[in-house]
Amino acid sequence: MRLIAAILLTLSIFSFQKNKKPNIVYILADDLGYGELGVYGQKIIETPNIDALARGGKKFTQHYAGAPVCAPSRCVLLTGKHLGHAYIRGNDEWAERGEVWKLKAMEENPKLEGQRPLPDSIVTLAEILKNNGYTTALVGKWGLGAPETESTPNKQGFDYFFGYNCQRQAHTLYPTHLWENEEKYKLNNKFIDIHQNLAADLDPYKPESYADYNLNDYAPEVMHQKAMDFLSNTKGQPFLLYYASPLPHVPLQAPQKWVKYYQNKLGKEEPYTKGGYYPNISPKATYAAMISYLDEQVGELVKKLKETGEYDNTLIIFTSDNGPSYAGGVQPEYFKSGGPFQEQYGRGKGFVYEGGIRVPMIATWPDNIKKGTESDHISSFYDVMATVGDILKIKIPANDGISFLPTLLDKKQKQHEYLYWEFPETGGQQAIRMGKWKAVRTDLKKGIVKTQLYDLSVDITEQNDISEKNPEIIKKVEQIFKQNHTQSQLLKFRMESLGDKLE
Repeated sequence: MRLIAAILLTLSIFSFQKNKKPNIVYILADDLGYGELGVYGQKIIETPNIDALARGGKKFTQHYAGAPVCAPSRCVLLTGKHLGHAYIRGNDEWAERGEVWKLKAMEENPKLEGQRPLPDSIVTLAEILKNNGYTTALVGKWGLGAPETESTPNKQGFDYFFGYNCQRQAHTLYPTHLWENEEKYKLNNKFIDIHQNLAADLDPYKPESYADYNLNDYAPEVMHQKAMDFLSNTKGQPFLLYYASPLPHVPLQAPQKWVKYYQNKLGKEEPYTKGGYYPNISPKATYAAMISYLDEQVGELVKKLKETGEYDNTLIIFTSDNGPSYAGGVQPEYFKSGGPFQEQYGRGKGFVYEGGIRVPMIATWPDNIKKGTESDHISSFYDVMATVGDILKIKIPANDGISFLPTLLDKKQKQHEYLYWEFPETGGQQAIRMGKWKAVRTDLKKGIVKTQLYDLSVDITEQNDISEKNPEIIKKVEQIFKQNHTQSQLLKFRMESLGDKLE
């Protein structure tokens, strides 16, 4: 009888665990290129912990960011709306408030921090999960509002927030403060203004010349400890941890142990002394160090989940908000940061070509996702909300996504007819991914221009425009461009060539 009782108890516990709502840990790197992880072909930068995630789960090869830059990509992720419908469609620093690019002014007046806020009427993924019994936390970079507005993380569905409210503040990884919920959290760093060149009287080859750019409290480290604390105190209730790391977005600042590791590995290099963000004595080594430090943090998150007994019931997704940067001393061509795609200016971050929007995506979920698998399912950030709704079997607000839960579970998957992007910055752009086809428009601020067409099955670097040979495909994608664009509520994001009113 005791044996039968023990078996029944074990089965009941197993049944409870199988029916328990899964935890979700969504790790969003910042400006990490498709080719900057070992499992995606990186040969120089070492990422053993993220590679281990792929071995323990599923690697996606055709996953796309919501946008080619930070804020709109995060908006697409949290709202499930593509850029033709999203409220935030570009980086909008809300400049009419005043001196928003002066760090000292922001220090004195927090109302100058942050970006254009989301309206309270928009329902975010965090709000959906919170309303369905989840404890929700955002640790990292917000970028979708400002202090003292209706769009702080705590007012958009997150029970706990720690990190940068403002993405301009994240232009230093040694800030004087971060935010914990609605309050400033002071750091032990002196004030150093953002965007500086090395002073002319300093020797660029001496480490001490860079002392002002390596201070005491390294924001990614402080934020990481808060994330670890959150994971230590969530047992018994399902949770969402949106871990929006600022790494490896410039400025080039990293823990010295990792910098020294890559200095030894890569050898002597020319310092980066002018051109924006901060100077750096070994830019290649520091950039690699930032990614390896992020990888180390991912390993610690996984270890903590295992220690708390929550790992087996946690869906972990790792991805990046857009393609690799070219600014601030980053050298994407050296690292082949775009992998098989182009990564230089005009093709990486800020542009709707593959290098700017195709991103790595890895998902693990023990007992649900088969280990060491790979998927070429075409998916996007705006599918995440639909996927969460599918997992929880709940009704979600109208959105543009298709759940990729069937792909996670190796079941029959509904496919997108197409994915859509528009981007009102860097000249104005649109893009469509439709099967093997990729259609791109650039320089829309100058008027409607020729639609470019690429066959990604044979031209993954988008070099050979075959639009003139495929008039029927061009006719179809131009109809899709028209159908998916709606005039933005915000004047900054409007494009006259698409029929928008500029008043």
